[in-house]
Amino acid sequence: MARETTRRSKGRRSPWAAAALIGIGLLITGGVYAGASAAMAATTPETTKSALTAEDGKKLFQANCATCHGLDVQGTPDGPSLYGVGELAVHFQMSTGRMPLQMQGPQAPQKPVQFTEDQIGAIGEYIQSIAPGPTFPDDEVLDGEGSAAEGGELFRINCAMCHNVAGAGGALTEGKYAPNLHTTTPLNMYAAMVTGPQNMPVFNDMTLTTEEKRDIITYLLYLQDNESAGGFSLGSLGPVSEGLFIWIFGIGSLIAITVWITAKSN
Repeated sequence: MARETTRRSKGRRSPWAAAALIGIGLLITGGVYAGASAAMAATTPETTKSALTAEDGKKLFQANCATCHGLDVQGTPDGPSLYGVGELAVHFQMSTGRMPLQMQGPQAPQKPVQFTEDQIGAIGEYIQSIAPGPTFPDDEVLDGEGSAAEGGELFRINCAMCHNVAGAGGALTEGKYAPNLHTTTPLNMYAAMVTGPQNMPVFNDMTLTTEEKRDIITYLLYLQDNESAGGFSLGSLGPVSEGLFIWIFGIGSLIAITVWITAKSN
């Protein structure tokens, strides 16, 4: 009897064996699936990607935008007319998540994007087909190969009073603000200058030529790619954050030293 009990105990599997086998099976299955998916994606020609049309854009617009902008983009009490805004304004507003608007307020905040690039392009194509306006620029305008020095000068003259010299943004009146430009794409930089979203003025070619817009984009891309040469940027907000830093840490350190010396002398 003792021998039979020993044999049975030796032949019994560990309670963790089944869990280990299931885990190994899942890992193998997941690896095979991931490899197969990657192989299919690599061999699938780009022509198989869904290409949405202006008609698709019309349906998307009517389902998601017409409540505020009207079925014929003529506008409503809750949203402006879109006549003349063009596909460039559509791309700017939707690719930054500002539209669809979450709630009424001083201005539309940037938030996670609600639509794919194809859907945004289709809606823009629809708007452009019935109410033409600014469209996409040549690739050269967005290549960042202009003059950063000239762009910096133009930015300081035309933009820094709202966006800050370092493009860090700033507060305006009545709860409005100029957004931070440190993550803005070249296309949306150009779109903002051309379409003048919300509180921003429109910089047409008589105000800033296409080449000057290219220089400003080059300057902003330079700021995005280069860290502050002076050390901690402190948000690049200038005297506000620098003064606060000095007040808290500088004067705070002097007070702490004074208290320590007084305590030691006593």
